[in-house]
Amino acid sequence: MSVVFDAAATLPGDVAVRARPVLAGPVAPDGSALAGPRPEATPGFSGAVGETATVAGADGSLEILVGMGEVADLDGEACRRAGAALAGAAAACEMVACDLTGIARRSLQPEGVASAVAEGVLLASYRFGRKSAPEKATLRRVVLVEEHTAAVLAGVAKGTVTAGAVTFARDLVNTPADELTPARFGEIATEHGAGQGFSVVVWDESEIARAGLGGLGGVARGSAEPPRLVRAEYRPDDRAAPTVALVGKGITFDSGGLSLKTAEAMMTMKCDMSGAAAVLAVLGACRRLGVGVRVVGFMPMTENMPGGRAIKPGDVVRIRNGKTIEVLNTDCEGRLVLADALCLAVEESPDAIVDVATLTVAVVVALGRRIAGLMGNDDRLLARVEEAAARAGEAVWRLPLPTAYRAAYDSEIADMKNFGVAREAGTLVAGLLLEEFVVNTSWAHLDVCGPAWAPETVGYLRKGGTGFGVRTLLELLEGYRPLGSPAEAGGRGRKVLR
Repeated sequence: MSVVFDAAATLPGDVAVRARPVLAGPVAPDGSALAGPRPEATPGFSGAVGETATVAGADGSLEILVGMGEVADLDGEACRRAGAALAGAAAACEMVACDLTGIARRSLQPEGVASAVAEGVLLASYRFGRKSAPEKATLRRVVLVEEHTAAVLAGVAKGTVTAGAVTFARDLVNTPADELTPARFGEIATEHGAGQGFSVVVWDESEIARAGLGGLGGVARGSAEPPRLVRAEYRPDDRAAPTVALVGKGITFDSGGLSLKTAEAMMTMKCDMSGAAAVLAVLGACRRLGVGVRVVGFMPMTENMPGGRAIKPGDVVRIRNGKTIEVLNTDCEGRLVLADALCLAVEESPDAIVDVATLTVAVVVALGRRIAGLMGNDDRLLARVEEAAARAGEAVWRLPLPTAYRAAYDSEIADMKNFGVAREAGTLVAGLLLEEFVVNTSWAHLDVCGPAWAPETVGYLRKGGTGFGVRTLLELLEGYRPLGSPAEAGGRGRKVLR
């Protein structure tokens, strides 16, 4: 759904529906726009973040009170959630004017407020479906009222680009796997690059084989759909800018291969390409956001199916850098395709690599469906990802890469095996294995298996693909500063358990 935003210095007098942000707690003594609600008119409304109440005026006008939470917690995420709540409360309205006067604080200026509110409205307004009678919604225009109109419009522009990137990723994730094949993803990437100012190269199965991508080629063997390796590159005007490489897991459908998943576990497995969707969406937003670093994205695309030629437990694949992996569980395919893509990323001599993958169910057991696991080999990069995620409103939690667990993937016949000990530190062992392919390069890994898919609609998340990781990566790339030599990190990225 398309929502148009305008800015105004004062509240328009001819608007029938108005929205007013309200803080939780005592009424503001200055009577500002953040003053508390009128208890007699809004029973049960406390001003908690995302809470709304609608009050009818004597003249037939409507006022929507939107909770902002406690003043100490007023940040971008509170504004994002408030925007989502506004979109829900005003869904039946053609137009609404929202008074943002008084929200700006030292750490959150009018531009940031407007950007976050716009994101919340647009993300909550997202719809995807194949119904013959699509869901109807009428909200078309939102006027944001704040005296600094230029800053508000700049914020809206940024928020619109960011939300557009997230919804692009959501569309990819939500598209049925019979439509979004690896080949079709390559076509979409090429089209998107042409429209958004970045270059795309797509390798077919022959080129994948010639490049020595044994992990990607091995996983693809069981499917009738041929694999693709998508390489996308954004170049800023500064040709001397450092490079950040992004890698996204792109399993367009994961049956588990011969290590077959249950029927229930397969129901949402079209989302196993969420990492690749996030990376492609980020590349598409870089030019419009003026990202100042070169960004190279690698997206290994395939299905994981149990066909007659499928990879079998006990088979050995050779990754691009020559290392061999014994495949003991074909449902641990993500680390095989990522290994090849990480090797390609290292060859770009980047300042940093960040990969995004729906990699392990174990991370859902540990962190649930709202928080991504974060691992890596450089504390400097990990800290930046954490800071970017906090600004973006995407929750991540840093996990260790304990050297004592390396033995879990030792193999008697290959350099390593793709499966550790059942129900023991599966996320950490997967991260340790990926680290084998980023030697001497600053690297961060986001395991988004939980937050990549929303089981229900909550706030600005619609049931289905969430586009998780897009906002964090864009925050990381905007204003990116070179890390320098990985050796300068001093190995601090590892929490050593001996």
